[in-house]
Amino acid sequence: MKCIKVNQSACIGCGACVALAPEYFEFDDNGLSTAKVEEVEDKDIELVEDAASSCPVEAIEVSDIIDVEYKEVQ
Repeated sequence: MKCIKVNQSACIGCGACVALAPEYFEFDDNGLSTAKVEEVEDKDIELVEDAASSCPVEAIEVSDIIDVEYKEVQ
């Protein structure tokens, strides 16, 4: 399973991720992308990775849940 993080200080609100994966991304009140959920279902990993790679400012990180948990513990 994978985890989604959106760096809102880098996001420019272009909407590519929202257009490609609306079940995982939406705009917040400031017009910036935010993840609707943190965990990506296995069947949708390729979809979310495509949305992340479409981000022109690389504001979306898709990582293994194990990696995220490890980083938080340190």
